[in-house]
Amino acid sequence: MGAAGVMVGLLIAVLTAPVGVSGAVFLLPVQLSVFAVPSPAVTPTNLLYNVVAGPGALLRYRRDGALRGPLVRRLVMGTLPGVILGAVIRVFALPGPQVFRLLVAALMLPLGIWLITRTLRPAHAQSPRPEPVPRTVTGMALAVGVVGGIYGIGGGSILGPVLVGRGVPVAKVAPAALAATFATSVVGASTYALLSLAQTGSIAPDWSLGLSCGLGGLMGGYLGARLQPRLPETLLRLLLGTLATALGALYAIDALN
Repeated sequence: MGAAGVMVGLLIAVLTAPVGVSGAVFLLPVQLSVFAVPSPAVTPTNLLYNVVAGPGALLRYRRDGALRGPLVRRLVMGTLPGVILGAVIRVFALPGPQVFRLLVAALMLPLGIWLITRTLRPAHAQSPRPEPVPRTVTGMALAVGVVGGIYGIGGGSILGPVLVGRGVPVAKVAPAALAATFATSVVGASTYALLSLAQTGSIAPDWSLGLSCGLGGLMGGYLGARLQPRLPETLLRLLLGTLATALGALYAIDALN
């Protein structure tokens, strides 16, 4: 499991870090289908992956000065309280993986298609959209924090497509979304660890898998963040939309089967 986990984490992070996605969303189906991690342990395992993998991309973005600015603070402050609530909901009210997969599919599939459509639409047909106001950003971050706490995806995979679709450049969104993902994952993983002390069942993370995948993600995240400034905005938007669409389709097929 160790070597396989490292390779899985590395490949996922290289593809997802340039657009502000930690990659944990794509680790979930691998956990369920390949490594047979029980639910709800998949969620804290994903959060553990984010904790270990996150500093790789964040270190590179920090060196480039991309972690400065109010967007990072708003996303972190909004998602932190939400992830605690989401963890409690996941343990006590939403333990089954079937509903979990259907909800992810229903959220990510239309979100990804929407972003791809907006990116491919001719420039003259698009009316410029102002960036969302600070209050809206904080509100979205809070809602995404709850979702991230439930699903163990940190929230960047949702915040990224939404903010980019609302007119915020990928280069600005990616480091802020990853910073929020890292912060919420630390809090979320700690919350699950505490809940596991008082509850029976598979609530604690799979430490071996989470750490091995996280090590691969640590290396892959740094490489992906280093690659981002060399990629054009249109390509980054299409990559983000494609990742969201692929994730939604993957979860829909998995849930229906």
